[in-house]
Amino acid sequence: MALWQVWLTGLGTAAALMVVVWVGSVVRTDASLVDRVWGLAFVVLAWTYAVVDGVWDARTVLTLVLVSVWGLRLSVFITWRNWGHGEDARYAAMRARRPGTFTGRSLVTVFLLQAVLAWLVSVPLLAAVAVDGGALGPLDVLAVVVWTVGFVFEAGGDWQLSRFLADPANRGRVMDRGLWRYTRHPNYFGDTVVWWAFLLLALAVGGWWGAAGTLLMTFLIVRVSGVALTERRMGRTGSRREGHDEYVRRTNAFFPGPRRP
Repeated sequence: MALWQVWLTGLGTAAALMVVVWVGSVVRTDASLVDRVWGLAFVVLAWTYAVVDGVWDARTVLTLVLVSVWGLRLSVFITWRNWGHGEDARYAAMRARRPGTFTGRSLVTVFLLQAVLAWLVSVPLLAAVAVDGGALGPLDVLAVVVWTVGFVFEAGGDWQLSRFLADPANRGRVMDRGLWRYTRHPNYFGDTVVWWAFLLLALAVGGWWGAAGTLLMTFLIVRVSGVALTERRMGRTGSRREGHDEYVRRTNAFFPGPRRP
């Protein structure tokens, strides 16, 4: 099977997953279920590529392990974090604007849109599991190192923030400890780094075109749904938190670095 056919198969699988989740969202009146399966979508895509026409070598196994650990952790964490909180304010606002047609529109504008985005982003995974590149080499080793750095920032940042928010003594305060001392968004920085690690796995087999997916994910995280969205929300509410303005002034928004005086 041609590589482009394998990729198109992934689109069908991602769309099927999102349709199933959309049905669940209709039953629960909660479109934010889509956020819980974002990481899972990449696990499904990578395994689809491997099963349909994968090269079952060490690199394929390595890629599947890395994407599965990353994606499943992300989906489990978001599910745990959002449990019992109802529909996210973004989707609730979309529903309120046109309640009569939101159910049908959300299938296309929320669920299938995210299926297409995940499919486009997944191209480095396609290269890493479906192109025969021979034995593991230096780029694969570097990919594991980069992935580990990214995973520590993402998972570690999420864990540290969760512990901070769970302590009533921190109510109304700004999280400026641990990884959050060096960047205002360690989780988003880590997520981005993980995708550059996946690109290294693609480059190891000559899949330079996988850069399109990594660059798209970087753009989404930094400019659309990650850093930019959170910064706008914190700009509206953060000033009510003790030390917020000082934290913003002294701490890098994205790339980790020493705090400014």
